[in-house]
Amino acid sequence: MNRNLILVLLFFSASFQMVNAQNLITQVRPSGSKTWGYANIKGEIVITAQFEKCYKFGSDGYATIYDTKQRQYYFINIKGEKLITEISSFKLRDGFGFDVSGFNDGLIPVKIGEKWGYLSNTGKVAIQAKYDEASDFDGGFGVVKSGANYWVVNTNGVEFGVTAPGALEVKPFSEGLAPYRGPDKTFGYIGTDGKVAIQSKFESVGYFRGGLAWAKTPDKKVGYINPKGDWVIQPTFEAGKDFDPESGLARIKNGDKWAYVNRTGEIMYVMITEKWGDFSNGLAEGKMGGKVGFFDTKGQWAIPPQFDGSRDFKNGYAAAKQGDKWGMIDKTGKWVVQPYFEGIKDMELVQ
Repeated sequence: MNRNLILVLLFFSASFQMVNAQNLITQVRPSGSKTWGYANIKGEIVITAQFEKCYKFGSDGYATIYDTKQRQYYFINIKGEKLITEISSFKLRDGFGFDVSGFNDGLIPVKIGEKWGYLSNTGKVAIQAKYDEASDFDGGFGVVKSGANYWVVNTNGVEFGVTAPGALEVKPFSEGLAPYRGPDKTFGYIGTDGKVAIQSKFESVGYFRGGLAWAKTPDKKVGYINPKGDWVIQPTFEAGKDFDPESGLARIKNGDKWAYVNRTGEIMYVMITEKWGDFSNGLAEGKMGGKVGFFDTKGQWAIPPQFDGSRDFKNGYAAAKQGDKWGMIDKTGKWVVQPYFEGIKDMELVQ
């Protein structure tokens, strides 16, 4: 191969790796600190630890901050610069089972006065605050409520009436389908056009992940359905969790034992662990002898138990605890950020 071509390829490879490294950001609380900041994949502080309450960076490049003294939210970019917004006083969905996920599809639900609307990542009010409830966007669609009525709304603010008569609840979208609860308290799904895509007939349901969602029958058995509402995996389990698209596995409870099921219904028992986590990035957290590790889709240790705590893998990395300090590991179990933080969250990919 031409020497100059090799040099060019090496340059672009190095540049690509450097850009990706710069774009991986996590929340950290340094040793001895009561406040949080942000660090890169090397563990270098990129935004000084100064926040009592802050949230993850979204893929669009903004993180949500809550000023506990002013009791006000605002947003910063990876340089720590504030996003200038045309409104100065607003609330976000925070606590009571919610976490602030930041901007999705360029929008975030905000409460202005007593009504909800959407703020864009340019700082403008993109959809007027006129709703009693508003969900996060997913795939270009959100769910809003006014009075007793629900609508699907797109990123341009166009509304589609939900045609499920007497719907008591409509949850956020995932893969183009949103769970809803009918007047008889059973669950089904609506599509992005607001029409019923799967009739409400289930005791409860999960979110679609990789084309499948768990659903529970009136006799309390869990199986998995496709977007047409057909059973792909028959309802025989006591409990079931969302599928991990990367591993193609979901955690289920079969009888009195936790196991994993694949898309064809085959069950895998993992006998080497005392704890069974959900798969994420192709690995699941396990525990043996008081130590935490991660096993793979074959039920074997990919990272032997050696940590005192961990979070799930995200974007190829997982927070792990050694003693009373936290760092970050890769999928081989190697420390990429040494364990010297009081706290650390997930590694987020920022564009």
